[in-house]
Amino acid sequence: MTGTFYTRYIKRLLDVFFSLLGLILLAPVFLAIAIAVRLDSKGPVLFIQPRVGKDRIIFRLYKFRTMITETMKDGRQLDDEERLTRVGRFLRWLSLDELPQLINVLNGTMSFIGPRPLLVKYLPYYTEEENKRHSVLPGISGWAQVNGRNAISWEDKFRYDLEYVNRISFAFDVKIALMTVLKVIQRADIYLNRLMDLDLERRGQVCENSDL
Repeated sequence: MTGTFYTRYIKRLLDVFFSLLGLILLAPVFLAIAIAVRLDSKGPVLFIQPRVGKDRIIFRLYKFRTMITETMKDGRQLDDEERLTRVGRFLRWLSLDELPQLINVLNGTMSFIGPRPLLVKYLPYYTEEENKRHSVLPGISGWAQVNGRNAISWEDKFRYDLEYVNRISFAFDVKIALMTVLKVIQRADIYLNRLMDLDLERRGQVCENSDL
């Protein structure tokens, strides 16, 4: 992808402006969610996890915690559904658990729009072509998310990610942003099961539980 004036300057300026504005305006919402998370279950308010960013640089992604911290009960591994808290279910239903990623946008490790940052453990499984998704900042939402989110396969996710990298523009970002709002309102493509993990297992990886 050849850098354009938009990708080199305007996109970052918009990210800084709107993330800072969002953090200021949503401060009461952040406080209310933080209190609810702490009252609902033991553990930290934020879920912090290493993810892969632009140029394959590892960064710390922030979310509101939606799961209990315990992973075992009665000698067995708890699945994601069992670990999900009451508040966490509500936060995921409205995608409010993603709000702390405004911090990631402000500090420059993410953008509002871009390929979703995935777990570090997935790195060995990218093809050379798929690695091109790391040539841009990862996003809170992206072209793959508005075209199926967790309901599509690993290959389809990357096809959409690479299409975004090749088509990135102001108009395309605005289109994805508007589609994201519509998806959130419609509650479309929200699944707790991770079809990507199933695809990765077929590539030979043993997947672990995560708060994706």
